[in-house]
Amino acid sequence: MRTVTGRSDHVVVVGAGLAGLAAAIHLVGRGREVTVVERENTPGGRMGRLDAHGYRIDTGPTVLTMPELLDDVFDAVGERTADRLDLRLVEPAYHATYADGRTLAVHSDEDAMVRAVTEFAGAAQAAGYRRLRDWLARLYRAEFDRFIAANFESPLSMLTPALARLTALGGFRRWDDKVAQFISDPDLRRVFTFQALYAGVAPDRALAAYAVIAHMDTMSGVYFPLGGMRAVPDALAAAATAAGVRFRYGSTVTELARTGGRVTAVHTDQGERIDCDAVVLTTELHRTYELLEHRSRRPVRVRPAPSAVILHIGYDRDGPELPHHSLLFGAAWGSTFREIIEAGRVMSDPSLLLTRATAGDPSLAPPGRELLYLLAPAPNLQRGQIDWDSFGDDYAARILDIAQARSHALRNAEVLRIVTPADWARKDMLAGSPFALAHTFAQTGPFRPANMIRGFENVVLAGGSTVPGVGIPPVLISGRLAADRVTGHAHIRRGAATATAR
Repeated sequence: MRTVTGRSDHVVVVGAGLAGLAAAIHLVGRGREVTVVERENTPGGRMGRLDAHGYRIDTGPTVLTMPELLDDVFDAVGERTADRLDLRLVEPAYHATYADGRTLAVHSDEDAMVRAVTEFAGAAQAAGYRRLRDWLARLYRAEFDRFIAANFESPLSMLTPALARLTALGGFRRWDDKVAQFISDPDLRRVFTFQALYAGVAPDRALAAYAVIAHMDTMSGVYFPLGGMRAVPDALAAAATAAGVRFRYGSTVTELARTGGRVTAVHTDQGERIDCDAVVLTTELHRTYELLEHRSRRPVRVRPAPSAVILHIGYDRDGPELPHHSLLFGAAWGSTFREIIEAGRVMSDPSLLLTRATAGDPSLAPPGRELLYLLAPAPNLQRGQIDWDSFGDDYAARILDIAQARSHALRNAEVLRIVTPADWARKDMLAGSPFALAHTFAQTGPFRPANMIRGFENVVLAGGSTVPGVGIPPVLISGRLAADRVTGHAHIRRGAATATAR
């Protein structure tokens, strides 16, 4: 495995999102001196926060899966997740509502889900669900260590027996087609394929290998931290600080000092020069290349994922109680993905994700009020030509009306904040997408922008734009992969970590 050459005693990590925090903790746990530089005044990156009108709003992801990956990060400095975070299982994980009024509770427990599927679609579909569940588990086992949690040197590094196993499982077929082998009911299939949008690809175009996201979502359990999603980066930053990591908040990196292929120091807009032996960059990919004065050699430009419009909503608590996570499906399905991904238009019949954060922690809203997060997938700015600054308010009112009609619960709703692709772009996100790069075949595994760049001896990348990809589990892994590039592979035991270069 290629690693940073020369000394790596002091590492500067640029960005205190989940990837940067994970990298910093793994590195300090392996004996490195670590400084984290973050432009905001708090940790979190895309897992952002907003305090307004008595509400404590999470502005980023709302679905937390695979908490064992957090265990790995805390373990690197001898800590336990439970000592820093109070994670609560969300049960059911989702509550799906369809345009015809039917509903389905999505359980991670197999027997509970079999009962729900039987009632929703019949015994034959329930039997298919059991077979699907078995396939998803085998797919996950085949992928995780060799493909998701591994550094690649080149496409040739994929040519292993593990690739043959993944191929035999149908990992390179289409996601929707593979799920259809087990479940013929198209409405039920949506529950196990809607996650393709997280990967930035329509279910009928996405590789079946990405169905592992459905494994994480529908089988491994969905969790919520007391205090809101912001509690996760806060806990990681606290553990990092306790282990000796230094943080420079409110500082934007403006320049990287270089000698040949080595970065020797980081300059900030606060006038500070921070000398370093290595640097981990979690900045947006285009900003990373700009700082490095690097021009990508990819034959075609990278393809950003679709974007999203998000409404943060407060409403009265005395109405019907909403689930923690609701999937509000429209009647249309395949055509809606083509609208946002290919045509660059908003969904004519949108499917929505509605999250009631106060289901997990009522203190996130003022007394008597609930806090909601409503997400509508939308085209990114590269694909769509929508003037969001003029169109955003009207579209937000439209999707709020749709959510109210489908949920029958939003009394005295107050829109606290609207976030559009234009707002994501103002945060320097490529093409106004918070989901970084789409997981097309050409941007998967060794074909995704690598976490080391030829010509740079001591620079490593982490975050959603590099391997393994987008989402909380992948970016936590990306932080560990970046640390491996600095120190070599680590053999981690509870409370201790040793690293050996290979």
